[in-house]
Amino acid sequence: MKVAIYLRCSTSEQDTENQLAPLQKLAVARGWEIGAIYRENETAWKANHQPELARLLLECASREYELVLVFALDRLTRQGPASILNRVNTFAVYGCRVISYNESWTEAPGIAGEIMLAIAGWVAKMDSDRKSQNTKAGLAKAKLNGGGKRGPDKQPGKRKRRWLKRPTFVTPSVFVSSSVATKRL
Repeated sequence: MKVAIYLRCSTSEQDTENQLAPLQKLAVARGWEIGAIYRENETAWKANHQPELARLLLECASREYELVLVFALDRLTRQGPASILNRVNTFAVYGCRVISYNESWTEAPGIAGEIMLAIAGWVAKMDSDRKSQNTKAGLAKAKLNGGGKRGPDKQPGKRKRRWLKRPTFVTPSVFVSSSVATKRL
């Protein structure tokens, strides 16, 4: 069975190597051939939203792989239950299963697996929201103390603007049960 490994860290200061080793070990233990390793080392919210994931989806659509290994489901998305179900089911439509190293139940078939996916998506979203709230609270505290994340303002009163670019990658809107997904021929 030919597999792809998808790794993602939220910042460039983090490293994907701690995710790679157990996934390679799992693939070797099961006799799977590793076709490619896809790495992302930045937040999913920056411009060019997860380009390696977009490339992986295109290659799965071409039937390159039968399986995608991830260290944890939140590496695919932290946008909630609908998003994780949509992402996993998109892979299923392309003939790929997603297996998570941390969530061993991802190998279980049927409705129980879908319920667990929804719960995992909800937990990932709650964790992401909590981190965001903590970051905003820290920035507000720093602002009250006369500075921002880069120290005191050099030009107080002048508003700084940051423009966010619209992501170029959009996940296809496919939401079907994995039991309904087309099978590889």
